[in-house]
Amino acid sequence: MRKIILVALTTVLLSSCGFTSSLYYWGGSIGGTTKYEDLAYKTYDKQTPKSICDLVAVYENMVTKPGGSRQMPPPGICAEYGYLLLQPETATTFMNNASSSQKGLFGSDNYDVLFQERGKEMLEKEIELYPESAVFIEPLIKKLAK
Repeated sequence: MRKIILVALTTVLLSSCGFTSSLYYWGGSIGGTTKYEDLAYKTYDKQTPKSICDLVAVYENMVTKPGGSRQMPPPGICAEYGYLLLQPETATTFMNNASSSQKGLFGSDNYDVLFQERGKEMLEKEIELYPESAVFIEPLIKKLAK
C-alpha cells in the first residue's frame, strides 16, 4: 500500500512540473522580458514617437489576440491602452510616425476619432473583464468626458 501511495504521489509531482503555462499573453518576449515590459518601460522612461507607436501596436495585439490559458487580456492592459489612446498627442504621433504594418492594425486612417472611440471602448472593456476595476476606471471615464 505504501508503494502505491508513493508511486501515485511521485507521478502527480512529476507531471505537474513538466508544463508551465502563463495565464496571460504579454506580447511575446525580448531578451528575457516581455514585449509589453520592454516597450512600456521605454515609453514611460524615454518617450519617443517610435516607442509610442510600438506600444499602441503591442496593446492592440494583446487585446485583439489574447493568449495564455485564460484567453483574455491581462488585468490593467485595457485600461492602460485606453488611457494611452485618449491622450491628445497619441493620434497625431501615431499618424505621423507609425509604420504601414502598425497602421494596418486599424480599419481607418482617421486616428483622432478612432483613438477616442477605441480608448473609451478599452476603458469599458477593462470594467467588463475585471469588475473590481470599476472603482478606478469609472471616475477616470467621467473625468475624461468633461
